[in-house]
Amino acid sequence: MSEQRAGSDRCRLCGTTVTETATETRDDGPFCSRGCRDIATTLGYGDDEHADVAVTERSGDADVESTRTFFRVDGMHSALCEAYLEAVADDIDGVSDADASYVTEAVRVDHDPDRVSAAALEDALTTTGYTAYRREEATDEATGDDTAADSSRTRRSREMQGMRKRRSEDVLEVRYIVGIVFGSFLLVPYVTVLYPAYLSAYTDYWLFERYGETFASFDGMLFLPIFLVVTGAVLYLTGMPLLRGAYVSLTLRRPSTHLFAALSIIAAFCYGTLSFVVGDPRIYYDLTILIAATVMAAIFYEETVKRTAVNRLTDLTVSQVGTARVLEADGSTRETPVEDVAADDRLLVRAGERIPVDGTLVDGECTVDEAIITGESLPISKSTGDPVVGGSVVTGNAAVVAVGERTTSSIEQLTRIVWNIQSADHGVQHRADALVGRLVLPVVGIIVAVGLGSVLLGNGLLFTTTAVLLAVIAVSPWALALATPYSVATNIRDALEAGIVVFDESVFERLRAIDVVVFDKTGTLTTGEMTVLEADAPRDLLAAAGAIERRGAHPAAAAIETAFADGLERDPTRADGGVMDEGADDEREGQIQAFERHATGVEGTVDGERVLVGHPDLFRDHGWVVEDGLEQRVSAVRDDGHLPVVVGRDGHAEGVIVVGDEPREAWARTVTALSDAGLDVVVLTGDDDSATARFRAHSSVDHVFANVSPTGKTAAIGRLRADNRVAMVGDGTNDAPALSAADLGISLGGGTALAADAADLAIVEDDLEAVERAFELARGARERIVQNLWLALAYNAVVIPLALAGLLTPVVTTVALAASALLIVGNASRSLLEE
Repeated sequence: MSEQRAGSDRCRLCGTTVTETATETRDDGPFCSRGCRDIATTLGYGDDEHADVAVTERSGDADVESTRTFFRVDGMHSALCEAYLEAVADDIDGVSDADASYVTEAVRVDHDPDRVSAAALEDALTTTGYTAYRREEATDEATGDDTAADSSRTRRSREMQGMRKRRSEDVLEVRYIVGIVFGSFLLVPYVTVLYPAYLSAYTDYWLFERYGETFASFDGMLFLPIFLVVTGAVLYLTGMPLLRGAYVSLTLRRPSTHLFAALSIIAAFCYGTLSFVVGDPRIYYDLTILIAATVMAAIFYEETVKRTAVNRLTDLTVSQVGTARVLEADGSTRETPVEDVAADDRLLVRAGERIPVDGTLVDGECTVDEAIITGESLPISKSTGDPVVGGSVVTGNAAVVAVGERTTSSIEQLTRIVWNIQSADHGVQHRADALVGRLVLPVVGIIVAVGLGSVLLGNGLLFTTTAVLLAVIAVSPWALALATPYSVATNIRDALEAGIVVFDESVFERLRAIDVVVFDKTGTLTTGEMTVLEADAPRDLLAAAGAIERRGAHPAAAAIETAFADGLERDPTRADGGVMDEGADDEREGQIQAFERHATGVEGTVDGERVLVGHPDLFRDHGWVVEDGLEQRVSAVRDDGHLPVVVGRDGHAEGVIVVGDEPREAWARTVTALSDAGLDVVVLTGDDDSATARFRAHSSVDHVFANVSPTGKTAAIGRLRADNRVAMVGDGTNDAPALSAADLGISLGGGTALAADAADLAIVEDDLEAVERAFELARGARERIVQNLWLALAYNAVVIPLALAGLLTPVVTTVALAASALLIVGNASRSLLEE
């Protein structure tokens, strides 16, 4: 693929269309930016599937004959669910490919719409306890605008998703509670009559003897219908998810923890029924109830903790526009849903609003903030004829945008890329299922040996059947089905308490395998907020600049206004040497006799003096004098990666305000800790080289790549993944494809909804040190789950010897069950992080 791109009009690295103004040429092909060129030079030019994923999506849309539909599927709990749903989809006529991800509860299906519709696929995937619905309905929940401008379609979709999700959760909760209520009734006679009777076989204590005599004389057939119906209800209501898991496991011929749990509860139920028939006092209905209730309690707890994790992300920033304002020929405007925008429409976008779709500026000048798309931290000036990016924010003046041939926004394209990468890259086999796979042959071997031994000894069918069922009860490691969800739940819980949101243990598993950690710069290693770092100008001029910038719309304006205009209220000294009286704020507003906004700054008249605040070009355009020393100061500020804002009055530039996006306080400690742990650290940014100087200089940072586009970031991740396991840390929508393309995506607290949806791990607060803490949690999570898997076998370690000695009774299995469960719960309750 790389050879085909060489000499073409697409970037040699990321596949983005190369324009003459953005081309970095080399003998081996063009690049869209210096960042892509540097990445290719440093990391190599070799083709790999990960580097080209964004290119494939971007260039292949027009040639794809099939339709790609995404589904949310409730009820997915493991990699086994992925395999089953993929198999269901692949068996449908007209489906060419299907990929499922239980981590994101997503299924992606490529299909011929003429042969099978999306509705038919939805019905087919709603099977065996799974509930599917098209993911387009969930898009608005994740990335839709929550303002009053939302379309009714968006609101309906959000309500429908919420109702379906709640319905799925309610069904699980109701089934569990009803099953427990039924089971509790049945356990009463066990505790009051049956357990004392079983204990009478081990002691001469008079009370137990009396219970034994009473139990031996009562007519079991009288109670069989009640016991049978109640236990059957528990088996169906509470144990159904386990039975479904066993069915899926057998269908796919892949052993799972659910398979062993289902074997145990079915064997106990069948043994209890046969015991009543033949008059054997050992009835194991209690084991059916307790295993089903205990395992489902762990699964229910896991679902509850995961829902809590999801709820922690509800306050994320949203970035997609729901409606557009179409400008008519007569100058009037009309509101319309973005999906109804047509090519050649003209859209009016006011200052402070997002541009709905990609297009071209056709009237006047404005400034736009493209950070959410490109990662560039500084706003960009746009003039008539310049392209504008859908999803970016107009920060100065209104914009009239001519819509291009493709009425899509860059955010929409990024969303599609995220889904394509995300739904295909997840699903790690649970460690417990791997252990089950190793135990299948020994367990089956013991059960078969018991059955054959009984036959060879001349025992009848009934005796052989009960012997086989008893063997299943003794040797089936059902507690693995308890240890897995409970360990996952407590790991997720501990992460939440540490301010880290994860949705599955496989995230910790992948985190432990990471070799390289890649950081976005803007908003991740830096605060993402413009602040005044220093100012070199007369105090009264700074106060005037602050007053003027109160009416500005540039992000730097807010920083200057905060730093100096508010300070003027506290400073009683006026520019004319007088003293402000109370109500200075109103008087200050009155000082501004004129105001005008330009593409490169603002202009105003304060106390009779004409004041300019902005880019040096603004001063040149007005013919104002800018001294050579001031020009050198501006260049030095730019070289440091900051924004120089020149201030002046009455024809002369008098000073510079330095505005910048400061690094987070903990960035150096974080990269040092990661480097000390043996991880390589890489920084990617859409900013230019000057903004990365301090990161390049740090000894723990291995590589820094500047001027990198979102597709370039994704390609860089692909190059790194050729030889390493890569984690990506970002906060913005522009980072979402790279977060999805990485082996593990980490989104930081102030990030957008798309970034959080693309990531595998989200840090709730803007706490950069939580990245290193996540690695510490991962190490502790591994130790805990391994310990709990071994503790799960404590049940079998107790029961098997007693069964061989002929001493196995329901009270023994109950004690062993309780001991094993308590060991697992107790171990899982320990904190993962060292105090």
